[in-house]
Amino acid sequence: MVLHIVIDRDQPLGEQLLRQLRGLIRSGRLATGAQLPPTRLLAEQLGLARQTVAEAYERLTLEQLIEARRGRGSFVRALPAAEAERPVATTARLASAERIAAFQALPVPLLRFADNPLARWDFIGGSPEPALFPHEDWRRHLHAAQRQLGQGGAHAPPAGLAALRESIAEHLAYARGVRCSAADVIVTQGAQQAFDLLIRVLVGPGDVAAIESPGYPPITGLLQAQGARIASVPVDEQGLVTDLLPLEAKLIYTTPAHQFPLGVAMSMERRRALLAWAARTGAVVIEDDYDSEFRFEGQPRDSLQGLDTDGRVAFVGSFSKTLAPSLRLGYVIAPPALRDALLHAKHLADVHGPSLLQNVLARFMAEGNYRKHLRRCVAEYAQRRERLMAGFAGPLAPWLTLLPAEAGFHQAALFKPGVAIDAPQLAALARRVDVGLYPLQAFAAGRDGLLMGFGRVTPDGIAEALGRVAELLA
Repeated sequence: MVLHIVIDRDQPLGEQLLRQLRGLIRSGRLATGAQLPPTRLLAEQLGLARQTVAEAYERLTLEQLIEARRGRGSFVRALPAAEAERPVATTARLASAERIAAFQALPVPLLRFADNPLARWDFIGGSPEPALFPHEDWRRHLHAAQRQLGQGGAHAPPAGLAALRESIAEHLAYARGVRCSAADVIVTQGAQQAFDLLIRVLVGPGDVAAIESPGYPPITGLLQAQGARIASVPVDEQGLVTDLLPLEAKLIYTTPAHQFPLGVAMSMERRRALLAWAARTGAVVIEDDYDSEFRFEGQPRDSLQGLDTDGRVAFVGSFSKTLAPSLRLGYVIAPPALRDALLHAKHLADVHGPSLLQNVLARFMAEGNYRKHLRRCVAEYAQRRERLMAGFAGPLAPWLTLLPAEAGFHQAALFKPGVAIDAPQLAALARRVDVGLYPLQAFAAGRDGLLMGFGRVTPDGIAEALGRVAELLA
């Protein structure tokens, strides 16, 4: 890589070089610890005499901006705070300032979690146990996929590799009763890209979209970015209250298998009512099936997509919860009427997804490793779920009630009537004893309780952490 320095042959060469190197260091563009090119290499790149470069390095060393390390080269030193140049704040008003401000104002309550380190015992929702990742099998398939790099066309198809779409379609038909073929599958960069594509294709400024309340915050942000009018529909013990759906809605987002964040499953009566409403209004239903792979009670419930006979349901899933969020692999099962539009939108957004990872996952699923991995995860999370329920039936029983959930790896806990506890304050106190708690208020106003994810806490850790929370409440 060539260091960005521009030399004017009509000006003193050494002074130019020294001035530009000094500016790169003091502005922070050459960071503390960065290694400068060897004098011979930089001289060749800039067409200068090596002595000219060596003299500039000597001057920077005298100014204590760089240091020479024997046998290693020259490195940038840390600057005193007073010497570091600060970027000049601009007050220029851009033509798109209002649009920029609108995006800055979008709700992104989950963004702060990305930058915060986890507590020792952290009940964050939607985060799988890293120790369960199948490293050995994944590494084997990765090595095989790497040997195929460069084969085929210049770009992969926007819908994803055919082998992966086949595997996803087969798995969903087997495990979730989804009616689809590989042609219906569009592989996305996580479920979030699937939601973004669907909302951009289906909703425009002023259109009405219905969402669950409480619900998944990023959906609200995506809809607001499109200028949609949002209708918040309440959730009860049977799931989404379909009688309150607005007739003018063009879109409804729902989590029927494991409602986020309350954890309830939508009843069959409500599922049929929702599909009937969609048939009457012409609306599209986005079914977010984010973690129903982890089932602990009863028989799997029919997916909305499997019950749908009119092509109204877009089924969205992700491998972030079952494997790892860093893979950024998800999918949407597109109704026939949406398929081409979604493919066009995806092609414009990213041309295609990471074909190397798609190849690895296709091999992983085709060999049966994915189903084996899911069985291992369910067994482990079942133990953690039992410890969580025992803690809320025991030490935390005076203050909180754990809502039932038959699937997924989080549950919601509500403060009991008459218990006056500030959930954010409790979360702050819990951090001091190395316990991560997440108030339900982050997902909907008026819900007083906690979201208790158990993907990142071992069974023994759950018992220890809940005991500490009980001590804070006592």
